Amino acid sequence: MNPDTTARAADRGLPAVLWIGGPPGAGKTTVARLLARRHGLRRYHADAHTWEHRDRAIAAGNRAAITWEALTGTARWSAPPDEMLAMSLHHERGPMIVDDLRALPAAPLTIAEGTPVTPEVAGPGSHALWLLPTPEVQRARLAERKLAPGPLELFRLLTREIEAQVAACGAGSLTIDGGMTVADTVAEVEAYFAAPLAAGPVAATAPERARLLRYANRATVTQYLGFFARPWSPGDARSAVLEFSCECGRADCAEQVRLALADFPPPPDTASPPVLAPGHRTAGAPDPAP
Repeated sequence: MNPDTTARAADRGLPAVLWIGGPPGAGKTTVARLLARRHGLRRYHADAHTWEHRDRAIAAGNRAAITWEALTGTARWSAPPDEMLAMSLHHERGPMIVDDLRALPAAPLTIAEGTPVTPEVAGPGSHALWLLPTPEVQRARLAERKLAPGPLELFRLLTREIEAQVAACGAGSLTIDGGMTVADTVAEVEAYFAAPLAAGPVAATAPERARLLRYANRATVTQYLGFFARPWSPGDARSAVLEFSCECGRADCAEQVRLALADFPPPPDTASPPVLAPGHRTAGAPDPAP
C-alpha cells in the first residue's frame, strides 16, 4: 500500500481501502467483484447497506429519509428533482459508509464501491477511481434493468451530481464508452490500483477467500431482507431468487449462483455449507476420485 494512502486511511480510523465510485450503470459492482475475487480482497458493496443506512437516517431524524418512507411509490418518483435527490440520501450515506468501513478488520485490503462513494468520502489520492459511463452506454445498460421513469430520473440526477463532484475535485476517472469489454475494464482498474494491490494485505489462501465471499454474499442477504421488511415492499423473501458469488475460494472463479433467498445457508457461517457453482468444490477439499 502506498504509504501516503495508508496514512490517510489511518488518520480517518479506516483500514486500507480502495474506492470505486460512479453513477448507476457504470459497472462498479462487476469490476469490484472480479477484482476482489482475483486478489483476495474484502468487497464492500454500498447497495447491500441501503436499508440499514436508511434506518440509521430515520433514527437520526433525517427529514428526507422519513418523508421517503411515508410517501407512496407514485409520490416518491414524482417529487421535484431537488427533493428526489435529497430523499436518495446520496450525501448522507457517505459518512455511514466510512463508519461501516471503520468497523471492519484491518486486513485484508477492502475494495469499497457504490454510487454514494464521492470524492469527499474517499478523500484525495490514487486510491480512488470513478467509472463514468457515456450517456449512450448508461442508457443501454439501464434499459436492460427495465426501470420505471421515476428511478431513471433519479439516476440521471445522481449522474450529473457525481460527474460535477469528480470534475470539481479533479478525481481519477475512467470513461466507460462501450469500447472495452468487462475484462478490459477490469484490467484498466487493476492497473490503476497496481501499487496498493501489490502491497496488500490480501487473503492468500482459498479458505480465507471463501470467508470473504461469504461476507459479501451475507451482505446481499441482509440487503434484501431489509427491503422485504418494509411495510410497503412488494413481494416477500420466500419467493426471491438472487445471484450469489460461488464460494469455492478459487481466485480464477467468476461464477454466480442463482439461489432462493430462503435457501441461503443460515448463520453461523462457520458451520453452514458453502454456496457452490455446479462442479465446484469447497475451499481446501481434495480432488474428487477419478
